[in-house]
Amino acid sequence: MKEKRKAPSEPEDILEEADRILEGTTEEVKRELRYWQPYDLAVVYRDAKMTKRSHLLSALEIDQLTEMIRELDPDLQLEAFQMLGRERAAEVLNRMDNDDVADMMAAVSLEAKEFLLSLMEREESDTVRHLLTYEPETAGGLMTNRYVWFYNRYTVREAVEKIKAFAELTKHVHYFYVVNEQKRIVGTLSYRELVLAQENETIQELMNEKVISVTADTDQEEVAKLFEQYDFLSMPVVDADDKLIGIVTVDDVIDVLREEAHEDINKLSATDKTIDFRTNAVTAARRRLPWLIMLLFLGLVSGSIISRFEETLQQVVALTFFMPMIAGMTGNTGTQSLAVVIRGLSSENIDKAIVRRLLWRELFVGLIIGMVCGGSVALVAGIWQSSVALGLVVGCSLFLTVIIGTMAGTVIPLILYKCNADPAVASGPLITTLNDIFSLTVYFGTATVFLSYLV
Repeated sequence: MKEKRKAPSEPEDILEEADRILEGTTEEVKRELRYWQPYDLAVVYRDAKMTKRSHLLSALEIDQLTEMIRELDPDLQLEAFQMLGRERAAEVLNRMDNDDVADMMAAVSLEAKEFLLSLMEREESDTVRHLLTYEPETAGGLMTNRYVWFYNRYTVREAVEKIKAFAELTKHVHYFYVVNEQKRIVGTLSYRELVLAQENETIQELMNEKVISVTADTDQEEVAKLFEQYDFLSMPVVDADDKLIGIVTVDDVIDVLREEAHEDINKLSATDKTIDFRTNAVTAARRRLPWLIMLLFLGLVSGSIISRFEETLQQVVALTFFMPMIAGMTGNTGTQSLAVVIRGLSSENIDKAIVRRLLWRELFVGLIIGMVCGGSVALVAGIWQSSVALGLVVGCSLFLTVIIGTMAGTVIPLILYKCNADPAVASGPLITTLNDIFSLTVYFGTATVFLSYLV
C-alpha cells in the first residue's frame, strides 16, 4: 500500500516541494497534493506564477479547492474565481460557507460582487445578500446559516435522519440546536449526547435548556469573549424574538481575535490602520504621519523645558549625561503599564474595585522599580562623578519619574475607557512623549532646587 505523502511544515519546504510537483501532469499534481492542508495550498498559490496557479486550480478536487480558496485574501479569491471558469467557480461558491463568501464580497468591487453572485444558486446568493446587510464587525457579519437544527418534538431516530440529509451542507456539527414550533431556540444538544441516546428518546428529554446566545448586532469582541469564557465551538445567533437565524463558529472567532490584536498593535504604535510587509512606502508613511506630526509638535515642549533650565545645565554639565536615561526609563515604564492595562481591559469586566486594585498595584510596582533603579543609578552617578549630591539628585529624580511614568501608563487608558473611547489610542509614542515632559521637568526642577549643593 502506498504511503500517503504529507505536506512539508515550513513555508520554504512547502514552496520547494510544490514547485517540483507542479511540473507534473494534472493527474500527477492531483495525486501528489491529495493530502495537503488547505493553508499549505494557499501558501503555494500566493507564491506561484500565473501559469502554475492555473495548473494548481485545474488539478485540485472541488472540496480541496473550496477549502484552499477560503484561506486566500479577497483579491486572490476573486482572481481564482475568474480563472476557474463559470461552472467550477459556481460549484466552489455554492460549497463555501456563506459567511466566508459574504466576507469576500464585502472586500471586492460592486461589479465583481454582482458577477460572483450571478454564478451562485438563487437560494445561496439570497442568503449572502442578506448577510451583507449586517455590520461587518457584529455577530450578524460573522454568522453562517449552515447548521443543523431539530424541533424539540423529534425523536433521536428522526434527528439522525435529518443529520444524514443535511450533513453534506455543513461541516459545523459540534452542536445541534433545538427550536419549538415558533422557531424560537429552546435548547442545544451535543453530538456525543445524541450518539449515546436511545432511538425512541425525544430531543426534549435530552437537550440542554440553558442556551447562551447572541443577537445579530452583538459586537464581535463580545462574541469572542463569550467563546473564551465558555470554551464554545459554535454559538447561536438569534433575532429580537429569540428565533434562530444563524451560528458563529470558532474559526471565525479566531480570525476576530487576530484582527483585534492587529488593531491594538497598530494603535499602540500610533498607526490607525494595518501596515504589513506588503504595504507600499507611500501608504505606510501616510498612515503613520498624522500621529507623528502631532507628537513632533508636542515634543517641542520638551525642548522648551530644557531651555528654561539652561542656567542649571551650564553650572552642572554632568546633568546632561543622565538626561536620556531619565527620559527613557520613564517612557519605558509607562509603555509597560499601558500594555498591561489594555490587555486587561480587553479581557476583564472592569468595575470600581478592579480599577482601585489596579491603581494601587501599579503604584507599588512603580515604587519598587523606582527604588531599585533610583538607588542603583544614584550609586553609579555618585561614584562616577565623585559627587554624593549629584547621585542623590539623579537617583531621586529617577525614583519620582518612574512612579509618574507607571501611573501615567495606567491612568490615561482608564480615563479613555471611562469616556467610551478606545484606550488603545493612548499609544506608546504618546505616553512616551508625555513622560518625557514629566521626567525632564522633575529632573531639572530637582537639580535646580539643590543647585547650591551641586556646584
